[in-house]
Amino acid sequence: MSAGTVQELLDFIDASHSPWHVVKSIEECLRGHHFTKLEETDQWHLQQGGRYYVVRDDSSIIVFIVGQKPSAEAGFKIVGAHTDSPGLRIKPNAAYATDGMVRLGVEVYGGPILATFTDRDLSLAGRVCYRSENGGIVTKLVNFEHPLLRLPNLAIHMNRKVNEEGLKLSKQSELPLLLSVLVEKQVPLDHFLSLLKSQIGIKQEQLLSWELNVYDTQKGAFWGNDQEFYADSQLDNLASCHAGLKALLANSEATDSTLMCAFFDHEEIGSESVKGADGSFLPDILERIALATETGKEDFQRAMAKSFMISADMAHAYQPNFSSAYEPEHRVMVNKGPVIKVNANHRYTSESVSQAMFVLWCEQAEVPYQKYSHHSDIPCGSTIGPMISARLGIRTVDVGCPMWAMHSIRESAGTLDHDYMIKVLKIFFWESNNC
Repeated sequence: MSAGTVQELLDFIDASHSPWHVVKSIEECLRGHHFTKLEETDQWHLQQGGRYYVVRDDSSIIVFIVGQKPSAEAGFKIVGAHTDSPGLRIKPNAAYATDGMVRLGVEVYGGPILATFTDRDLSLAGRVCYRSENGGIVTKLVNFEHPLLRLPNLAIHMNRKVNEEGLKLSKQSELPLLLSVLVEKQVPLDHFLSLLKSQIGIKQEQLLSWELNVYDTQKGAFWGNDQEFYADSQLDNLASCHAGLKALLANSEATDSTLMCAFFDHEEIGSESVKGADGSFLPDILERIALATETGKEDFQRAMAKSFMISADMAHAYQPNFSSAYEPEHRVMVNKGPVIKVNANHRYTSESVSQAMFVLWCEQAEVPYQKYSHHSDIPCGSTIGPMISARLGIRTVDVGCPMWAMHSIRESAGTLDHDYMIKVLKIFFWESNNC
């Protein structure tokens, strides 16, 4: 079962090369499960047991199933994750000529391992805005599925200390990507815009703006002696999105609680945006569900107190080649189960009660679990968990599947862990009590 589930994950990732494509892939999945799309500009009329979803700005999505009981009595069960991954984004005036080559200027998005972008078959995916025939604005997703760009490494003969000191790239001068040889009289920006025009099927003067993500065209794959591992881009955090959605869609019945998957863009850059986890998207949707089900202000606060969120984001698996980077007593292993992430400074939101609840759900699902604490001399990362729990007053636990090479363009994980996580999330959604 694990290999089949992971292959579904790899297919999901390989169809979702930008946050906008992630939401498109999720919407396509929901169409086969009788979900209705809601618009934030419309008035909502929700039914008990009804299945709905809301998209904000094309790259954040909240999916929910209305509970049979009022939320003040049964609360919300929420799995939170994020649709974005660290990498490179194309600048507005991207194309320019240097020494007979057309290059595309890029900006670093989040905290990728930049060296891993070298010598890969790269391409572009994202969304484009253009002027319609009647003067309106139309958005369309684009994906150059073939290798389009490259960042060739400097030969070791010209960088003799690269193996001792590591590859260091200037973000301004050494990250621009090679696109083509400059043809005589060719204007680089026009050449780039013509590529976008041909992808969309419009006139070049109709183009208004774009947001384009650089991605690796190599598809996901299994590896290892017994194919017990898998590798792909964007495991952080599309693996968590896939696990949460898979668990939510595992049952066609309604429960007492309202069940929800909330997947946000912009986590990798701090979440402070109109569609980020630190913005109004989730509070707005929770309040509107409450209003549409005739829940008053006090009852809404009661609902928050009865709710629980699992903040699902990937965890750092122990890699024996770099043993000194890990807390010796908290070396979590791939294929050994979901990881509960704990930090005394609340970089992760897990506390003793929420940890205990997740442990019980793991035991109920008959899957192993692990606990992670970061090396004390290395700054710890964070997740959407602390900001959402602080804003809404919802008890939360931070968990994730263990993985290697987080923020590399090619990440790895264990095939058993993805299935383990789905099993636990199924228990949380369909069989647990929020108390």
